[in-house]
Amino acid sequence: MDHLTSLRDAEPRPFWLDDPRRPQATPALVGAASCDLLVVGGGYTGLWTALLAKERDPSADVVLIEADEAGGAASGRNGGFCESSLTHGLHNGLQRWPGEIDLLERLGRENLQAIEDAVERHGIDCDWERTGSIVVATEPYQLAGLAEEAEAAARYGAAPVLLDGESVRAEIDSPTFLGGLWNKDDVAMVNPAGLAWGLKKACLALGVRMYEHTPATSLDEHGAVIGVGTPYGRITARRVALATNAYPSLVRRHRPYTVPVYDYALMTEPLTAEQLASVGWTRRQGFADSANQFHYVRLSADNRILWGGYDAVYHYGGRVRAEHDRRPETFATLARHFFTTFPQLEGVRFTHSWGGAIDTSTRFCVFFDTSHHGKVSYAAGFTGLGVGASRFAAEVMLDLLAGERTERTDLEMVRRKPLPFPPEPVRSLGIGITKWSMARADLNEGHRNLWLRSLDRFGLGFDS
Repeated sequence: MDHLTSLRDAEPRPFWLDDPRRPQATPALVGAASCDLLVVGGGYTGLWTALLAKERDPSADVVLIEADEAGGAASGRNGGFCESSLTHGLHNGLQRWPGEIDLLERLGRENLQAIEDAVERHGIDCDWERTGSIVVATEPYQLAGLAEEAEAAARYGAAPVLLDGESVRAEIDSPTFLGGLWNKDDVAMVNPAGLAWGLKKACLALGVRMYEHTPATSLDEHGAVIGVGTPYGRITARRVALATNAYPSLVRRHRPYTVPVYDYALMTEPLTAEQLASVGWTRRQGFADSANQFHYVRLSADNRILWGGYDAVYHYGGRVRAEHDRRPETFATLARHFFTTFPQLEGVRFTHSWGGAIDTSTRFCVFFDTSHHGKVSYAAGFTGLGVGASRFAAEVMLDLLAGERTERTDLEMVRRKPLPFPPEPVRSLGIGITKWSMARADLNEGHRNLWLRSLDRFGLGFDS
């Protein structure tokens, strides 16, 4: 079967959101409201912020507004890798905060465990599986990098298992796999929409007032309170947490620090027992390959394969638009790569194809800020690893709004922002050159050209 034929019946919508368990939206805000804390954004960051605020102080009056429906953007479209890393991997953290990396790794592991505990405590139905994940080598030069990564991880409390070609293919059988590094403890697989919907349910149960289909249109300060406008009303709040991520911040000076980059994924039909046996995969780990333009892959609860990544697409001007969610040329590329990796699955069809925006920062991970005399806090820039780090970000935003000095707020990662992206047209030109350079590096045994080495030197980046 031609790889394009496999896409013939693919629904152009996110698999996770195409679920009869999707909860009914709460009504939009009409009229005036006031509260102690207003959370703007109903993705993971906003939902965790609202939930943790009520757990810290059950008497607090917390309101959450969401422009669409909770979990409808990145939180319901991602691959469902919930990782302990707060720094987009150990290597990135070591490069940027070597003096804090021990603490950052510990806080990340504690955060992942806290997510697992919350899933159990609130009875969240999200197919949580603490399977770990494997980084696989598909080119010989990548094997040395995996060995170095294993050595570094062991120095900072992890216990990854280095796999040779035979061992990695015993876990997940692909003729393209030459080796792997299995992180057994610090990654869970999750149904991402299920997690968002479960957090929404938990928030409502604790008394959070939630208004969906209620975009925030303005933000201004009036003495001791912040006013936020909406299409049909207005909210005054003592404190505001902004959790809009890839969407433009209500605070204009925040906007140059993120760009929306589009990521794409396919989901197969459920595999038969024979098809699944041909791949092995009995321990159900997620995996990703080692290239700059990498794929991320995992099994769903009903044994479908999610196949995503590779292309990272930036649109001039950084606009987030629904029409960008569909990109047939990328879906065709992903399908071709799928059957190269798993030729034994010839004949499998894809049921869903989708895309969505990722909030990318120049340091690849979340950053923080406050404004309006400390009454407003902000977190964004997760660059694709927000499923886990969003809960940590919520804790930090609440600490900042409370004016508390904590182990979290003392971090250099929290106190300093990344370098901003340049304005257009320099932004698009720079991202284009970077993408081209990364693709060239993948074809040249990972060797980074002068452009990439210069970005590394200045702490700038663009990650696929």
